[in-house]
Amino acid sequence: MSRLPARIELPSEADTEVLGRRLAHLLRPGEALCLSGVLGAGKSCLARALIRALTSQDEEAPSPTFTLVQTYSGREFEIAHFDLYRLEDPDEAWEIGLEEALDHGAALIEWPERLEGRLPPDRLDLDLSVAGEGRTARLSGHGAWKERVE
Repeated sequence: MSRLPARIELPSEADTEVLGRRLAHLLRPGEALCLSGVLGAGKSCLARALIRALTSQDEEAPSPTFTLVQTYSGREFEIAHFDLYRLEDPDEAWEIGLEEALDHGAALIEWPERLEGRLPPDRLDLDLSVAGEGRTARLSGHGAWKERVE
């Protein structure tokens, strides 16, 4: 099984996209990828690359900032992309279908801190930060992801 380092330097947007595609190949139904980081850290870029790797390169994959969730039919399973930035209560994530998304496929969650610790047990936490002209990704695996991160 392919393992990921706990820290990855992403000097360019293309490197962020490569990481998104690599994560897509490791993501399984019932699992979540939780993306944290300041605005402009590359969360949407990584999410778009991951979604396109699971669906098709032509998939538009806009950020669900206003819709809160966007669901895609992947080749092997559904992927639900959540943007929780505007949530005021963690229960709202469950009301908009987070549990169902994990039952039927996988979830990509931006702003997971809005869940106040009520995170899916099988997840990869990925914190993106700005590092000069590029980005740095810090990865932490939980549950099924624990052994996939060195």
